[in-house]
Amino acid sequence: MVVQLVEVGDSRSLAVETFGDPHGRPVFLLHGTPGSRVGPSPRTSVLYRLGVHLIAFDRPGYGDSTRLPGRRVASAAADVAAIADALGLGEIAILGRSGGGPHALACAALLPGRVSRVASLVTLAPRNAEGLDWYAGMTPSNVRAYREAEHGQHAFAAAFQFRSQQIKGDPVGLIKNLAPELPLTDRTVVSDTGIRRMLLSTYREAFRYGADGWIDDVLAFTTDWGFKVEDITVPTRLWHGADDRFSPVEHSYWLCDHIPGAELYLQPGAAHFGAFTVLAEALKWAAG
Repeated sequence: MVVQLVEVGDSRSLAVETFGDPHGRPVFLLHGTPGSRVGPSPRTSVLYRLGVHLIAFDRPGYGDSTRLPGRRVASAAADVAAIADALGLGEIAILGRSGGGPHALACAALLPGRVSRVASLVTLAPRNAEGLDWYAGMTPSNVRAYREAEHGQHAFAAAFQFRSQQIKGDPVGLIKNLAPELPLTDRTVVSDTGIRRMLLSTYREAFRYGADGWIDDVLAFTTDWGFKVEDITVPTRLWHGADDRFSPVEHSYWLCDHIPGAELYLQPGAAHFGAFTVLAEALKWAAG
């Protein structure tokens, strides 16, 4: 596929790729953290069958997209709108997975006249979510990273830059390091040859020029998001694996209680990476 660099208003560019049926329903797929535009997605034949024109891009600081220092989760809305304008798209749908979930919700809240539907899989809730114990049930590695981001940005950033270089040189190493914290269901998913190949590709592309995107995602998640999920008025579907420890399921419960009309699909026996197995179904729903 051809990578298109889309210029945005503040002298930045975003790396964009499109997949599937160019005449189909446009759906933006927002990648995880860390991740990139070449992350896991359904095969082209599946996208054509669903009638989906899939648009994926590297968030600022990942891959070939220019960094946006100090960006908030809300910043994703302006970027998605700029890409849609550049591609000549009107109404769009949004699907975000994992770290892409909060950014998808931002688009739904801030682009109500343009976004028709939003699906958010294994997402986090806002850090300041009232009544939610944000760290409860979360895997120790994520707790450590998020707490370091909240309490010591410089040391945290240096550690992430070092880790990104290690992962870029050996993407398999990230999966191996995660393995002890993965429930059996997630280990089964990432052992699939096709899924593993896409994960390795997305990590390698994500860290092409360093860890800036990863750092900025984590900082954005742990500060004010810049919008209220209560302002989302479009149809919203949440999906979560009941055994998820990277983004605990309580986050989606909280979101379902606070997003008007939101539907939560909870899958027993699934965990974080189980979201890969429902991407096609989620895209079908998003495309309407």
